[in-house]
Amino acid sequence: MDESLDRKNLIVMKLLHYFITEKNYNPIILQGAEDEIWLENLENDYKIIRIVSNHIHNEEQLDFDLYKARHVIKKIKKKTFSLKMNALSIFTDLGDNVDLADTGDIDCIYLYDEKDINKYDFLYQYFPDINKKLKFSEEGLQLFIKITNDINHKNKADAQRVEEVFKPKKNVVTIGLIAINVLVFIFMTLFGQYDNMINKYAVYGPFVVNYHEYYRLITGTFLHANIFHLIFNCYALYIIGTQIENFMGKWKYLVIYFVSALTGSLLSIILNDAASVGASGAIFGLMGSLLYFGYHYRVYLGSVLKSQIIPLIIINLFIGFASGGSIDNFAHIGGLIGGCLATVAVGVKYKSTKFEMINGCIVLLLLIAFLFFMAFKYTG
Repeated sequence: MDESLDRKNLIVMKLLHYFITEKNYNPIILQGAEDEIWLENLENDYKIIRIVSNHIHNEEQLDFDLYKARHVIKKIKKKTFSLKMNALSIFTDLGDNVDLADTGDIDCIYLYDEKDINKYDFLYQYFPDINKKLKFSEEGLQLFIKITNDINHKNKADAQRVEEVFKPKKNVVTIGLIAINVLVFIFMTLFGQYDNMINKYAVYGPFVVNYHEYYRLITGTFLHANIFHLIFNCYALYIIGTQIENFMGKWKYLVIYFVSALTGSLLSIILNDAASVGASGAIFGLMGSLLYFGYHYRVYLGSVLKSQIIPLIIINLFIGFASGGSIDNFAHIGGLIGGCLATVAVGVKYKSTKFEMINGCIVLLLLIAFLFFMAFKYTG
């Protein structure tokens, strides 16, 4: 290898080591992207880091390079539902007449070696330890072996985390919830208890507020109007519930389900005069949970969010509004919001911070308190 190639390989390897092992960036696989490496971390201020080892001869080649980069960034924004995506392009081989002073919406720097970091003070605002972390005691082959091993170890650990979250698990909670709904319906119909159960346990605002029958806010979500209502909700619960149980875990799933049932029932008694039954408010909460989870793992579920989850929510809400009142869409909306906030509160594994979870708990408690206040103020 010539000196230039050794020098470029060295700075590229050091940068990869820093951004992957220290700042949790992940490589992006792009077809046709030669002599450049793309990294992403959607939780960082710079969501995209681009390391370019190709020789940029002149301003025209730089403009074309950045034009292609903007096109790729635009596609990544759509896939990851990002409104804004700050990007940093790090060039390692520039011609003497190439000026990086005005490159528009992509920040650009030129690093001949790690010492050039000191030319860009703004980097320390985002990566305050970068100068120190690019220095190694190892040299030559030992340095390459260390960097390669560290990167491989980090990528392996990340892959194991993702596998742990997404691998199929036993869905005992979902099956249990379905079984309760089915058994309650069988008891109602076969033993002539339909009217009695509806009168005693359905979600109905005046009885909740005036007689303090708060249990109705939950019991009503296990009652169903007819066999078709039951089958539809149980099928939806099986499809969506198994996903949330897999992704979030059993206890978090239960919290999300019952919080969604509660917030759905509360919004229903505020805005709906009639009695309400059915698990659909809680199921919409699971949709909200899946939406929040999918946003955090949008690198893996971005296309699913766009093509399945969001359309499913929109279509079902539209059907509810078009039903002329036969479907309690207020319970759906309340459950959707409650499920999303409950997921913020319990946290997404390997993604949520304690700060986010505490804020989620506070907002969720405020929402529930507000819904109770509105229920007692306007229902009776």
